[in-house]
Amino acid sequence: MRRRRRPTVLLGLLVLLLAGVVGGYWYERPLLRTGTGYAAHNACAVTFIAGRGRPESDLPPNPLVPVLTTRVTDGEASTSIAGLLARQSATYDRATGCTLGGVEKDPDPAPIPPFGAAPLESQAVPKADPATEALLDEAFGDDLTDAARADLGTRAVVVVEHGRVVAERYADGFTRDTPQLGWSMTKSVTNLLTGRLVLEGTVKVTDAGLRPEWMDDRSRITVDDLLRMTSGLAWDETYDLGTPITRMLYDERDMGAFVASQRSAHPVGTYQQYSSGSTTLLCSVLGAKTGASTSLVPSRLLAPLGLRHAVMETDGVGNPVCSSYLWATPREWAAIGQFALQDGVWEGRRLLPEGWMRESTTVKAVAASEEVGYASSWWVNRLPDGTLVQPSLPADTYWMQGHDGQRLFVVPSAGLVVVRLGFSPAMSGRDPAVVPLVAALASTRG
Repeated sequence: MRRRRRPTVLLGLLVLLLAGVVGGYWYERPLLRTGTGYAAHNACAVTFIAGRGRPESDLPPNPLVPVLTTRVTDGEASTSIAGLLARQSATYDRATGCTLGGVEKDPDPAPIPPFGAAPLESQAVPKADPATEALLDEAFGDDLTDAARADLGTRAVVVVEHGRVVAERYADGFTRDTPQLGWSMTKSVTNLLTGRLVLEGTVKVTDAGLRPEWMDDRSRITVDDLLRMTSGLAWDETYDLGTPITRMLYDERDMGAFVASQRSAHPVGTYQQYSSGSTTLLCSVLGAKTGASTSLVPSRLLAPLGLRHAVMETDGVGNPVCSSYLWATPREWAAIGQFALQDGVWEGRRLLPEGWMRESTTVKAVAASEEVGYASSWWVNRLPDGTLVQPSLPADTYWMQGHDGQRLFVVPSAGLVVVRLGFSPAMSGRDPAVVPLVAALASTRG
């Protein structure tokens, strides 16, 4: 009798084991999908936007790499675990970049105007003077060992002085026409986009009641709070599997709605905490106010500045991912910096409210802050008490800053814009050899 029951017992144990495995997978599936979504999006963007063939070496590492299977076909990249589990696919579109699951977009009523002049794009670059050449060599790590130079990872440097490109250099495999991802430099671009809408009267920085479902203290959050990271919404910017930032970017169709669903962790306007969620939420709000989504950034910013190669990627419902996903060539990034330097005047036409950059690069006091020198989506050198974040740089310097060493410095007193793009995960938060470059250039051009 016992012998007859043994297969039944073994079968029962097998069923329990299988149930445990399946249950464990479904429990961990949201976390795993952030890993496969990350890999699929990166493979799609690097291949189809940047036109490069090695996505695994172009963007930050993924802890699931040993078990991932990625396939790139015509206009799509798909990643799964071992070819079976947590599959995610990113689809490429020229207007919206690479989007996980593709974009569910209705016809966008906002037309994209003809692209304007791009004065930096066609400029020939004279041979830089020896001192500047030496600074570029240092920024590319020419004096380092091969391993240290690879860790530094500089891919492009462009120097613009009084509206003229005076020096530039690119790493092997990259050219002036290679779009590169700005990561969080995109947040500063969102500040400029907001200024465009303020000038046309569509938005005020004091606007509140930004989401219809916010019936509590969150209804007091303003556009300015989202620009300055003082919304008080709970957030974790740690780039790890399953955190809010990776879940937003790699497992949410409507990123703005996901951020809006976060609880309040601090009273509005009292606590400054860096949050990619705040900026992405802001662009969904701006899209709702303008009646535009996929055309919002091209129509209001890219076209007027003549940025023909730039792509602002969107989420699954067509809203731009304004925290992280602007791709542009190095000279296009420099043009954005020049636009800020000129306080929003481009080819003789005012596109931002007068004084917008002065206000945007002024740090406002809050009760508590985790961020030293963060203003309205720009990092600034001069703090409210007059001390300098980077003592070697002029006091009026401000900059964009993105993941893995993306930097764009603006020095108004020297008429200077410096762009540094690269892939520097080994730097672990250290400055990727660009502050000395900017300091030396500013000292000779002030």
